[in-house]
Amino acid sequence: MNKIRMSVLTVATLILCLTGCQNSADEIRQAKQEGKLAVVTSFYPMYDFAVKIGGEKARVVNLVPAGTEPHDWEPAPADIAGLEQAEIFVYNGAGMEHWVEDVAQALENAELIQVEASSGITLLESDHSHSDVEKDMCDPHVWLDPMNAKAEMSNILDAFTAADPENADYYKKRYETYAAGLDELDREFTEGLSQVTDRNVIVAHEAFGYLCNAYSLNQIGIEGLSPDSEPDPARMEEIVRFAKENRVRTVFFEELVSPKVADTIAREIGAKTQVLNPLEGLSEEQLEAGEDYMSVMRNNLEVLQNALR
Repeated sequence: MNKIRMSVLTVATLILCLTGCQNSADEIRQAKQEGKLAVVTSFYPMYDFAVKIGGEKARVVNLVPAGTEPHDWEPAPADIAGLEQAEIFVYNGAGMEHWVEDVAQALENAELIQVEASSGITLLESDHSHSDVEKDMCDPHVWLDPMNAKAEMSNILDAFTAADPENADYYKKRYETYAAGLDELDREFTEGLSQVTDRNVIVAHEAFGYLCNAYSLNQIGIEGLSPDSEPDPARMEEIVRFAKENRVRTVFFEELVSPKVADTIAREIGAKTQVLNPLEGLSEEQLEAGEDYMSVMRNNLEVLQNALR
């Protein structure tokens, strides 16, 4: 009986997977039939930036599903098959998508434009890596500095205009609109965080180096660059001691990662916990509510202001 149930579940799971993959491939085929640019992106920020530039002239398909933590996500063979039909593939790079090199080698579509959106951005090395695996790794979370997000959008714009030169002016105008919005967002962060009294930001996952670097904050990561890494007791003790000495009142965690470690630290020092969103992926509810990079970053600013004042 158990074997029969397991077989049914396995078949059902396979059907669901194939259906989802076919839908993505269908979207790419439909884009071409409609004369739209067929674009595939690796995970949410790349998707958001591509949609902002492409507008009604492009159809953008995102690989990592909503609500899924992207660090350990792996593409299925059907995802690679879908990429074969696309015209542009946008990924962050800087080590964020560990599978990109293997996928690039597997692709047979020589005309596919592959965009490493972080190209040209000065990368930060991890200052607080807590495992041998993460030593000498660069921080891939470049998009959390609005000026880096602007640079990534510029790289994406170049790919769109190369793939679809007839609509180059359309893509450029959309880029300029959103680039101005990112300039404004940068001003809001600069002004909003200039007067906070506490500049120490304790985070569960060391994802906010670029944001903290841009606005003169001090990131203290409980865990390393990988959100599923585990701090050892010595690191936990070090964080608790630092928090007590500096009277830290808030420990930040993420929606897509377990808050267990952050909760433990917060209880030990008598602090509260608060969500700080690294924009690695939005939930279905957030997407349905119309949330995007700009709105989530503004919410992050409000959270930081309230926690650090």
